[in-house]
Amino acid sequence: MNDETYIKLCNELAKRATGFVSPNPLVGCVIVKNNKIIGAGFHQKYGDNHAEINAINSASESLKNSTLYVNLEPCAHYGNTPPCVKQIIKSGIKKVVIGTVDVNPLVQGKGIKALKQSGIEVKVGILEKECYELNKFFFKFIQKKIPYITLKIAQTLDGFIADKFYNSKWISSVSSRRIVHSLRAQYDAVLIGVNTANIDNPLLNVRLIEGRNPIRIILDTNLKIDKSLRLITKNFDKKTIIFCSEEVIERKKNKVKFLASKGVDIICVRKSKDNLDLKQVMKKLGKRNITSILVEGGAGIFSSFFQNKMWDEINIFIAPKILGNGLSPFYKLNSSKIFNISEFKDVSIEKIENDTLITIRKNLM
Repeated sequence: MNDETYIKLCNELAKRATGFVSPNPLVGCVIVKNNKIIGAGFHQKYGDNHAEINAINSASESLKNSTLYVNLEPCAHYGNTPPCVKQIIKSGIKKVVIGTVDVNPLVQGKGIKALKQSGIEVKVGILEKECYELNKFFFKFIQKKIPYITLKIAQTLDGFIADKFYNSKWISSVSSRRIVHSLRAQYDAVLIGVNTANIDNPLLNVRLIEGRNPIRIILDTNLKIDKSLRLITKNFDKKTIIFCSEEVIERKKNKVKFLASKGVDIICVRKSKDNLDLKQVMKKLGKRNITSILVEGGAGIFSSFFQNKMWDEINIFIAPKILGNGLSPFYKLNSSKIFNISEFKDVSIEKIENDTLITIRKNLM
C-alpha cells in the first residue's frame, strides 16, 4: 500500500470518534513496518490519549525503523495530555507521514520541526484536502474562535420550506431525514429560531441513527418561547440554550426563573436592529468551546445568517414535490434584480432516494 492509502485509513479511524472529541480535532494513526500494520489508534474522547499514543501503545512488535502515518501534525505542547512528538521520538520510529499541518498556533509546524531535529524523516501534505475537510470544524474554530456554521434546508422542487400555514412535515424523504440526524450527531449544536420552535415543537435530538445528541440553541429576541415545548419540558440533559436580548430579562423575570428551573441556559446579547447580534451570539458560543452549529430554520433565521455572511456551508435537500405557494427559505433577502443574486462555485450534488442534496461550501483553505 502507498502513503495515500494509509492516510485514508487514518481518516477512517479518526471518524469513529465523530461527536466525542470536540473541541479537539479528529485524528487517526497507523504504524507500518515491513509493509505490515503493527499498530493503529485514534483519539477517542476529549481529554483522553491522542491517536499517536494509542497507536504506539497498541504496537504488536518493536517500533524501531517503522513509519507512523497520521492525518494531522502531532502536537509538541502540553495540553490535557503530554506532547505526542516526545513519545514518537522516544519510540524509535524512523519516519512520520502527515496529512496536513495543524493550524493551532500552539502546534503549527512545531511538531514537524521537533521530529526533524531528532533525525526523523518527515513527509507532509498527503491527501491534504481530505484531511482538511475531515477537521473543517476544528480549523475554523481554532482560527476564528467561532463555530463552523451549516444551514440545513429541506425544500420542495419549486423552492418552499413550508406551506402558507407554516406546515413543513415532511418535505424530505426518510433517507434525507436520516442524514440530518447523522449531521446532528456530528455537530456540537443545532440552532433554530423561536418561531420554528413554537410552531414545530421539535426535539432536535438524534433518533434515526445512533449518536450523540447535540446542544439545542434557540434564538428568541423577546423571549416569546412557549413554556410547554418539549425543548423545555424534556430538557433532562440540560442542553437547551436560549439567546435573548439584554433588555427583555427585566421585563420577563418570572419566565426567566421558570426556564432556569427547567435547566435552560439563558444567555443575553445585544440587539442588531430588531434581531439578535449574530456575531456576539457566535462569540459567546465559541467561548463555550462549541465548534460547529447546524442551523435548521426557519426562513428568518436562514436569511439573517446569509445576510450577515455567518455561514460556511449550505445543505439543501430538494424533494421532487411541487407546492405552488409557500414560504421561501430566504424570502427576507429581497434580491429583486437578477444581477443582485448570489452565485456559488464550490457546489456538489448527491442523490438520496428520490431527493437531491445540494451542498455549497465556502473555501476555507
